[in-house]
Amino acid sequence: MMRPYRLRKLFAPTAGFARAILAFLLGAIAFILGIGLSFRGFIRPILDWLEGVMREGTSAFVPSDRVAITMHVLGGILLILGSYATFTGVRGAMSHIVETLNPGLRAGKMDIYRRRLQLAQGPRIVALGGGTGLSTILRGLKHHTSNITAIVTVTDDGGSSGQLIRDKGIIPPGDLRNCLVALADAEKSMTDLFQHRFKEDSGSLSGHAIGNLLITALADQAKGDFEKAVELASTVLNIRGQVLPATLDHVTLCAELTDGETVEGETTVSRFGGRIKWLFLKPRDCKPHPKALEAIRAADLICIGPGSVFTSVIPNLLVPGMAEAIRDSRAKKIYICNVMTQRGESETFTASQHTTAVADCVPDGVFDYVLVNTAIPSKASLDRYLGSEQHLVEADLDRLRKLGFKIVPGDYMSETDVVRHDPMKVAARLIKLIQS
Repeated sequence: MMRPYRLRKLFAPTAGFARAILAFLLGAIAFILGIGLSFRGFIRPILDWLEGVMREGTSAFVPSDRVAITMHVLGGILLILGSYATFTGVRGAMSHIVETLNPGLRAGKMDIYRRRLQLAQGPRIVALGGGTGLSTILRGLKHHTSNITAIVTVTDDGGSSGQLIRDKGIIPPGDLRNCLVALADAEKSMTDLFQHRFKEDSGSLSGHAIGNLLITALADQAKGDFEKAVELASTVLNIRGQVLPATLDHVTLCAELTDGETVEGETTVSRFGGRIKWLFLKPRDCKPHPKALEAIRAADLICIGPGSVFTSVIPNLLVPGMAEAIRDSRAKKIYICNVMTQRGESETFTASQHTTAVADCVPDGVFDYVLVNTAIPSKASLDRYLGSEQHLVEADLDRLRKLGFKIVPGDYMSETDVVRHDPMKVAARLIKLIQS
């Protein structure tokens, strides 16, 4: 049986174009028939005269028994020339309109059209997380589909986001900004502007990212409507897909530790990873974003992670209704395990410990597959982490299999200034998983 994703790939994206062509053809036929019926008395004598002239002309060059055939050939040639002239005229008019609306789009329009059509035919992917982990994966996914929904944790209370929460009372924009830039199809100068962060000698602007300030300004212009502000920023950056906060409520991440103490705030919680007994949000009755639930229900694939286990990945699943929607979805669900451990949160965690930490936060589990990096960084790359209390995550695959998970192992690593996931490798494997 053909999967819904494959059916959509065949029909959905070209439906509007096919309808337009069909309407054009039906309209042309109706127009020609209307002309013939309404002006038959006027047109018929002209056609008879033209036919006579053409017969006289052709009879001077071909035998009389070949005149009829020659007339049909001439008619076919006129049809071809007329069709070509019509096509050329329509194409020229459309090109002029496109160039007037978008002066930068002067060349390769058909290539751009085919590429965007290909992306529109891509699978529906939902990615949940926060921090740099989620934005890294989105950079790869956007090359395969424009049907992406990033559901972003909104518990950040440090840095620029924390300051804007205190000053303006808005939802923390930092992780949302990173995802918007990751999915952007805008000029590099624009994305660089969004990511520019003022240095510490910039007075009251110190530490602020311009993108955070712009989102805050857009929220002001939208009279406090933060969702509208994110939509406007998405339009400015021309993103492929949509970026949604997990909840539009103001929430605080809290943790109960093994000694019974309760700590509040993402920044504080991140220092107690090894002592966390369980996590919860305050208020507990926060509402999930309705569009996030819709995207989860319609998804072909749901990705959880990578990112900080306790402060980026799990908080999304604590929003009431979110884990239940993921569990009930017919999509394939995969947890993308981190490549490196994180100081304070997961210093000694293996792949199975990362996985169980996420799976144990919700009843019955919310994913079946686990993507695990099995490649080993170079000694030079590992040496950069000496003294940082960060280590390569051990790929204990046998332990994961005993826990009942389906393993997707492979080399998903990138070694640049830091060791992290390679967005293109991960995206390619996720697309292959959907198609399997």
